[in-house]
Amino acid sequence: MIMKSTDPKSPDAIRAEILNLADQYIESKHPDIFIPGKTYIPCSGKMIDAADLRNLLDASLDMWLTSGRYAEMFEAMLAKKMGLKYARLTVSGSAANLLAFATLTSHKLNERRIAPGSEVLTVAAGFPTTVAPIVQHGCMPVFVDVDLETFNVNAEHLAAAVTSKTRAIMLAHTLGNAFNLRAVTEIAKEHDLFLIEDCCDAFGTTYEGRQVGTFGDVATLSFYPAHHITTGEGGAVLTNRKSLVTLCESFRDWGRDCWCPPGKENTCEKRFDWQLGELPHGYDHKYIYSHLGYNLKCTDMQAALGVSQLEKLDGFTVARKNNFAEFTKAFISEGLDNYFILPKATPGADPSWFGFLLTLRDGLPFNRRDVVTYLERHHIGTRLLFAGNLTRQPAFQHVEYRIVGELTNTDKLMNDAFWIGVWPGIDVPRRNYIVETFVKMVKELKTLSP
Repeated sequence: MIMKSTDPKSPDAIRAEILNLADQYIESKHPDIFIPGKTYIPCSGKMIDAADLRNLLDASLDMWLTSGRYAEMFEAMLAKKMGLKYARLTVSGSAANLLAFATLTSHKLNERRIAPGSEVLTVAAGFPTTVAPIVQHGCMPVFVDVDLETFNVNAEHLAAAVTSKTRAIMLAHTLGNAFNLRAVTEIAKEHDLFLIEDCCDAFGTTYEGRQVGTFGDVATLSFYPAHHITTGEGGAVLTNRKSLVTLCESFRDWGRDCWCPPGKENTCEKRFDWQLGELPHGYDHKYIYSHLGYNLKCTDMQAALGVSQLEKLDGFTVARKNNFAEFTKAFISEGLDNYFILPKATPGADPSWFGFLLTLRDGLPFNRRDVVTYLERHHIGTRLLFAGNLTRQPAFQHVEYRIVGELTNTDKLMNDAFWIGVWPGIDVPRRNYIVETFVKMVKELKTLSP
């Protein structure tokens, strides 16, 4: 016989009990033990603790399955952290790039809008979804080369690429290293170009003391588990301009003209008094669409995780910078810079590094495949510089684009560069093992080469 409690707990009491159990669950998990040569060291990963799990469960218990109180909180916290007026969440960093670009194509921007056929300056050495929105909106990407040590755009080549058709510059701060914002913003200002900063790999990076993402018209962030903070999947669009954030919201939320938050209505106080397009006067503003948009809103569970993660960003950034500095010091001390071009910060930049990019010098008796195969065999994760050279990818075989100059360094990075991790999960024992393995690897590969 099942006995029912005569003293039922309140919903708030049950919620508190569940959240406390979350703390106990995290505490009960055994810590990871690193065994050199056996424990795999990934190049990126998430750092999750009890506070993250509590927030995730708390949002789940609300059963508010779209954007809600945590989304509003996270957006406000993000904007404040960046020193900007507005942040709008979306489902991924790639979606953020799509929304940022789409925002600047709106007919409401009149003659300044990015229209089909416009040219957009960018680089081919990077991640595809920095460039994909350009193509998807019927515009032409114009590619210029990058620098080998900073792996960011060559600003002189960028200036030479501007034509009467150029409407925007869309660039990523590659692997957390800021591109030359002083030069790029001057080019954008001189030619009245929009500037879109892809900061998906660079949350926490500053340039001349100012957060990247605050220089352009719009900027983007990614919260994928590999990135500086995580919401699982997730991203954000950032701007200081009210007109642009309203357009971004429209494209994100089905293309609607209405700007009411989810679950609210009549913010404009004339919901049934609009006359737009060829719709009848008084047509419900919640169902008037001014753009061909999407549904790219995040869930409150994602945002709840972001709220707790954001509070740890500064600590994560310190760990990334320290790992980068220690790798640089060790590689130079061990003479590994004779074999690899080491990454360097752009002058004026203080990067929150995403990875430690290494480029094989010319004339070595071994190649990149030899190196990454060796490292992976010794349980050290590696990644290439994303797409390498986008113009050589299968997806671009039938894409119309323009190249200014030659992509010599881009091809060099495509053929000879790879990166290892600097994320906070790489501690001193892991870092020491990585350096020791590199030293052994160079000796062995030199010996084995014909």
